[in-house]
Amino acid sequence: MQEKERVVFVDYIRVIACFLVMLVHASENFYGADASGLAGNVSQLANESNRFWVAFYDGGVARTCVPLFIIVSAYLLAPMKQEITMGQFYRHRFARILPPMFSFLLLYTFLPLAWGGMTWEQSMNDLKTLPFNFTSMCGHLWFFGPLISLYLIIPVISPWLENVSPKEEKIFIGIFLLSSLMPWLRMFVYPELWGECFWNEFHALWYCSGFIGYLVIAHYIRFHLTWNRRKRLMMGSICFLAGAIFTAWSFWFRGEPGLLIETPKLEWGWQFCTPNVICATFGLFVLFSCIQQKKAPALITSISKLSFGMYLMHMFFLAPIAVYFVNGNQASPLIPVYLAIPCIAILSFICCVVTTKLISLIPGSKWIIG
Repeated sequence: MQEKERVVFVDYIRVIACFLVMLVHASENFYGADASGLAGNVSQLANESNRFWVAFYDGGVARTCVPLFIIVSAYLLAPMKQEITMGQFYRHRFARILPPMFSFLLLYTFLPLAWGGMTWEQSMNDLKTLPFNFTSMCGHLWFFGPLISLYLIIPVISPWLENVSPKEEKIFIGIFLLSSLMPWLRMFVYPELWGECFWNEFHALWYCSGFIGYLVIAHYIRFHLTWNRRKRLMMGSICFLAGAIFTAWSFWFRGEPGLLIETPKLEWGWQFCTPNVICATFGLFVLFSCIQQKKAPALITSISKLSFGMYLMHMFFLAPIAVYFVNGNQASPLIPVYLAIPCIAILSFICCVVTTKLISLIPGSKWIIG
């Protein structure tokens, strides 16, 4: 996108969302029971301090990170321009994301061998996984699944978005919000809902659920939300705070220091398509849309352009930085946990900015960092 076409508040969102991703992964080092330090299938909180600060940073502050990226992509790309064909859209979008994705899948598969971070056996097993999913060292690249799905559906849904009325669009959003209750209903009421069973995962709301809901919300905000700046500030603040507080509380409520707990049960309110996260994401996006600058500072614009590469590489930096701060003891890190979590995220962010900027100076770098 050319400079004159940049949407200023979107550049701010990209920068903040990229940092929030790192804040999430920094927090995981203080409740993950996995040997890697990150949250695996089982979690354990060392003490009440970790319980509170992980809930605050990971749940309350940063849980909107992935939905913000999704809603930004949808805001900019949907509906697809009428003069562009489906084939042209796919070629352009996938040429931008697939080469960097495969580059980093290979880097995460083999680069850790250089410092003894993995064995050849593990690398070979990861290599076999590459055609099917992300590998053992790059769980954060799960995000490409929903992103690819979003790109695939935009040409299909664009004609509807161009002709739908605000009222009809709100009906779809309402159905999406109903579907967002399903993770809670499965956990607390009944494990299989509305047609789900071991031979059928396609429930009644399947096609109105998931990240497509954020796509429609983004379109509604862009074309139909008529709130003035004052109302956006007020309603955005209310929605973000309400969603963030509930998200943080849900983790704190389930977390009990000293006990091993299945991570999905601990993170029951943290799934990205639950009502509280949707509410917080909507609120934060609306708040950012209040930015009225005609042009963002050069630093913001620069980091925004680098954010894709930063997201791809950040675990190479965050993992060793976290090991240093955790110092082998989640209960007693190098500095208090309320400082350790943001410090890990900030240092990782700075390392990624510098490294991505240097790589961007190399001819052909777009194939590596986007």
